[in-house]
Amino acid sequence: MRNSALLRRTGLTVAAAAAFPLALTAAGPAAARVSGISVSTTGSTVSVVTSACTQINGSWGTASLLNSSQANFAQGRQVALSGTSVSQSAAWSGVGPGTYTVIVVCSNQQTAGTQSVIVSAPATPTVTARPSPSRGVMGGLGGAARDYGPVTMGVGAALVGTGVIAGAWFLRRRSKPHRL
Repeated sequence: MRNSALLRRTGLTVAAAAAFPLALTAAGPAAARVSGISVSTTGSTVSVVTSACTQINGSWGTASLLNSSQANFAQGRQVALSGTSVSQSAAWSGVGPGTYTVIVVCSNQQTAGTQSVIVSAPATPTVTARPSPSRGVMGGLGGAARDYGPVTMGVGAALVGTGVIAGAWFLRRRSKPHRL
């Protein structure tokens, strides 16, 4: 009796867990279809792409770019859609910084979608003048491009020689501990 109740509860939990991702998947495309347009910005150019419109009398429809003070479709900067039966698009260039609303109305007077877009101010590149190296790039093995004097070279050679002799003495002493 206890086992059957446990199995029933486990079965319901597994069924709910399996149905949850399916419910999310079903809700996702429906939410994506609410706005049938895709708006993007590149610098001061705003572009819109849709596949929701059909061509009637040689026209796909129009797209309008509204700023915050404009209230309806007719007040914005209107551009005719162009494209194919797969995809229609429109673009506005020279758009100043600010928040805009893009509305696409197909030729059958149905709204394909509305979406807000933010156009940011163009970044001005800063150029900093730096003096070029007088002797070129100093690459190589540490100081290979520098000219050291004889004293520095002599001290370096003495340190390397001392290290080699000390290493050999240590290894010899380790192999035969009774020798000096």
